Amino acid sequence: MASLLLINGPNLNLLGSREPEVYGSAQLADIEARATELAAARGHTLACFQSNAEHELINRVQQARADATDFIILNPGAFTHTSIALRDALLAVAIPFVELHLSNTFAREQFRHHSYFSDIATSCLIGIGPFGYELAILAASNYLAPGEGT
Repeated sequence: MASLLLINGPNLNLLGSREPEVYGSAQLADIEARATELAAARGHTLACFQSNAEHELINRVQQARADATDFIILNPGAFTHTSIALRDALLAVAIPFVELHLSNTFAREQFRHHSYFSDIATSCLIGIGPFGYELAILAASNYLAPGEGT
């Protein structure tokens, strides 16, 4: 059994009402519930955390090492394009992670095309909507126990 951590960054608490044409109509609580169910079905635990504050996200990443977290699923939101500090925290704890985005960042404004996380992530899931969270759970499972299939 592995311990997984799902981290959602700024404004993701507004899912379901925030720009549904971009992010869909699913609410974060529903996405987290489905991800938690899928993780449990795979024999893992999933802790969920969301914050609009960069320092809280950094603190949670640092806490993940003390919690013996095995894998992180990260949707950094807008911090994708700005947060060297969050990147440094992920490098410092050396916990493997998947970078996740609901929307296709490459089909949006030019400034959204650069990520401070993609090059250090085990994989990236971009533009798949809420289903991306389920795929991230499967990717984490596969990373932690390769060869067992998804």
